[in-house]
Amino acid sequence: MNTFEPEQLDVLIIDDEVDICYLLGSLLRKKQLQSKYVNSLKDAASILENNEPEIIFLDNHLPDGLGVNFISYIKRFHPLSKIIMITAHDTIADKQNAFKEGVDYFLSKPFSKETINSIMETMAH
Repeated sequence: MNTFEPEQLDVLIIDDEVDICYLLGSLLRKKQLQSKYVNSLKDAASILENNEPEIIFLDNHLPDGLGVNFISYIKRFHPLSKIIMITAHDTIADKQNAFKEGVDYFLSKPFSKETINSIMETMAH
């Protein structure tokens, strides 16, 4: 029996690459999950004022700063949100720093549909 309850999950995607936002959004829709996306940390801070996403996909390299430096903001105001760092620059130092700041999962680009599905199954439980 599948205990996955997608209607209870609110997902926010923070990535400056619109194609990544569309790809993630499409993969999430196939799991009956609704998502919103923004392309900057400024827009993310604005949307987080009125939303409480359960899951946040956070790119590390954004036009107005590093996602890793935004993790503490998310954790302060949304401590229950799960954060999935997504980046094309996945050095060991970046990964260690992201986990130290509190990310729940570190995902390298490019990623596969299977990886996203697996992560979402894990995050939903």
